[in-house]
Amino acid sequence: MSYGIVGLIVLILDIIAIVNIVQSGMTAAAKLVWVLIVLLLPVIGMILWFLIGSKRL
Repeated sequence: MSYGIVGLIVLILDIIAIVNIVQSGMTAAAKLVWVLIVLLLPVIGMILWFLIGSKRL
């Protein structure tokens, strides 16, 4: 049961990351790359976005 809760938390954080990416001031190509990273590597992509990507705005 705990895996379901962890999965839900990861899903919510991924959605928040994608919303932040779309609302950022980056180019469309950069947004597309970041969204693909978050979608293909949910945990790692989300962590990378919050540590690296969101600081480049």
